[in-house]
Amino acid sequence: MTPPVNGGPAPAPEEPQDLVGIGIGPSNLSLAALAHPLTELRTAFYEQRPGFHWHPGLLLDGATLQVPFLADLVTLADPTSPWSFLNYQREQQRLFPFYFAEKFHIQRSEYDAYCRWVSCQLPGLQFGHQVDAVRWNPERSLFEVDFTQLDAEGEAEALGRTYTRNVVLGVGTAPYVPETLRPLVDAPGVPVIHAADYLDHRETLLGAGHITVIGSGQSGAEVFLDLLKARPAGAEKLHWLARTEAFAPMEYSKLGLEHFTPDYTGYFHALPESVRDKLMPAQWQLHKGIDADTMAAIHDELYRRTLHGGWPDATLTPGVFVRTAGRVGATRVELHLEHAQQGTRSRIHTDAVVLATGYRERPLDQMLAGLDSYMRRDGSSRPRISEDYRLLLDPSVTGSVYVQNAERHTHGVGAPDLGLMAWRSASILNSLTGKQPYVLPKRTAFTTFGLDPAALERREPDRKGTLVPLKG
Repeated sequence: MTPPVNGGPAPAPEEPQDLVGIGIGPSNLSLAALAHPLTELRTAFYEQRPGFHWHPGLLLDGATLQVPFLADLVTLADPTSPWSFLNYQREQQRLFPFYFAEKFHIQRSEYDAYCRWVSCQLPGLQFGHQVDAVRWNPERSLFEVDFTQLDAEGEAEALGRTYTRNVVLGVGTAPYVPETLRPLVDAPGVPVIHAADYLDHRETLLGAGHITVIGSGQSGAEVFLDLLKARPAGAEKLHWLARTEAFAPMEYSKLGLEHFTPDYTGYFHALPESVRDKLMPAQWQLHKGIDADTMAAIHDELYRRTLHGGWPDATLTPGVFVRTAGRVGATRVELHLEHAQQGTRSRIHTDAVVLATGYRERPLDQMLAGLDSYMRRDGSSRPRISEDYRLLLDPSVTGSVYVQNAERHTHGVGAPDLGLMAWRSASILNSLTGKQPYVLPKRTAFTTFGLDPAALERREPDRKGTLVPLKG
């Protein structure tokens, strides 16, 4: 089975693709959109889901993106692309209403609708196709990509294989459940769900007597706020727990945001592996904090419930972690807690738990088992990834395997950020073609990250603070 060329007729079955994308989330959808005008490239993208959906369980009413709408699939690489968010608004005849709405940060549901619109327009996107394995065929100097075509119920319908010169992995992240809480999720009875599935279980959760939300990030805050608004005053029966020392705001200053620029990405990539590994945890507030407007909305809602006396039955406790957890009978959960600073322990009983415990990069080892002997790994057995997002493979492999949103350990906090997505896609296409179909800016930040020994003389400040060359 060979998908059609971008905008052209179907190639012969034996003709290889230039690029096969695995996974169709925002990252690979961005790549497909920017590859579309490059008619010399034969591309195909595979996704096991039946259609595009972006975090459907968290598309709460009023929830907005944490990046401006310019961080769409293409604009920051090609503002003239027909796949921009503004062109989507024009096609939907909503451009003037959007103009008057003056919304720089659009709703998540609107972003999801925009991406689905693009996914329905682009050729070469194959939904309902589960990629099973990727191998290097040295005799043909091509990658073999094996897939299973799925029917409407997600059952295997047919097997297939395609050949390609290059591969890009965009399989995204998966909901993360801490080990101490995994038995609760797997067992029936009391609802213990990840926030990724929140909307699917919202009505069941609202029927619970007492609800606990675990997690201090944006998802935890949005779920807590939604539950708070839906519960009667004085009988909220909510508990919000977090490991962090405080329910902290996300770093959103303009200079702080320059950590999400190509300039910082290049700086981070050039750091020693040990330095990168120490730096990542310290930067949690750049991407794991809570939007200031959401924090204000939570406080406003809590304050409103004190206007007629009394306090809402809602407890917010940072600085604690769940030591162990178990079920009490068939209807309750017991959480054993420890406060990191106090060193004290306690336990609570609850009727439902929402785990806003974040996401982790999907492991690539199973899918890439056929490439394992060719892969170069770092000191922690993670794939080594070049600055242009290629897995470092044995020189005998003449094709390239690119990764999207699987390179945080080499490229920093911006790896999953929507604002760097179009730039990364354009960088991959520039690397793939050996040309510059997308001319990218040489400088993207006012901040100079680090010192460049090749560009700067050794200098010291004089008495006025002016840097002058050192002698000797």
